[in-house]
Amino acid sequence: MNLAVTVLEIVAPVFLLAGIGFAWVKLGFEYRMQFVTQLAMTLSVPCLIFTSLMQTEIDPKALTTLSAASVVAYGGLTLVMLVLVRAAGLETRTYTAPMIFGNTGNLGLPLALFAFGETGLGYAVVVFAIMAIWSFTFGIWLVSGGGSVLKVLREPLVASTLLGGLFLWQGWQTPTFLTNTLTLVGQLAIPLMLITLGVAVARLTPGRIGLSVLLSVVKLALCAGIGWAVGLWFGLDDTALAVLVLQVATPVAVTSYLLAEKYGADAQAVAGLVVVSTLLSVAGLPVLLAMLL
Repeated sequence: MNLAVTVLEIVAPVFLLAGIGFAWVKLGFEYRMQFVTQLAMTLSVPCLIFTSLMQTEIDPKALTTLSAASVVAYGGLTLVMLVLVRAAGLETRTYTAPMIFGNTGNLGLPLALFAFGETGLGYAVVVFAIMAIWSFTFGIWLVSGGGSVLKVLREPLVASTLLGGLFLWQGWQTPTFLTNTLTLVGQLAIPLMLITLGVAVARLTPGRIGLSVLLSVVKLALCAGIGWAVGLWFGLDDTALAVLVLQVATPVAVTSYLLAEKYGADAQAVAGLVVVSTLLSVAGLPVLLAMLL
């Protein structure tokens, strides 16, 4: 009973904030998605990543191990999903990226924070950063059907990750007034991302529900299994292992839908995956979290 209450206390704020965004749209209120998304992805989230990395007290060896485990997990997941999508006869451009990349920002970061505190957030930022770099390079290349990967260097998320990693490695700190400012801006990120997630889900029109349900279940099972196996193989401590599994197992990100829309993939099919996998996570992630606690 105590475990159920603990899990509920952890996941409830995540889904309640997303529910606020969902209800906001359904009540007919204006929500400028483009402005809020741009504010979050170019300012608040980079500040959150930078300050979290700079201020984290993760042991350097543990940080290196988690980073390596994250690279291996996403590498293995990429190979498995490529084979799965092609074996099922699905369009590679449409289905592969959503099956690989989860909502490690909007959902994963706050879930790790609520479940494991600042230490969990620090671990989650590392996994999120590696996922973001892979998503904004290989992911965009995959969805767009090719193109230059050099655009990744212009992404604020990547720049803040590299800079934060440098400060963490060297033990540097920004002046107190600047740290306080960056921290305040970064604190916007989690509520903004969760409310925006709810808004995005409310506005999506799902496509191919039956296929979306099947793929969402397969994604959750494969991602959690691969994350768990890799974490055990690398000998991660309990918290790092739990965060890696949770991050890798998060549902399809709304950014997958936005990229599909931008680059001409089947956006409605991806929208179905976003909605169904997010709804599935309402039940799936608490169960997974209960197993990890």
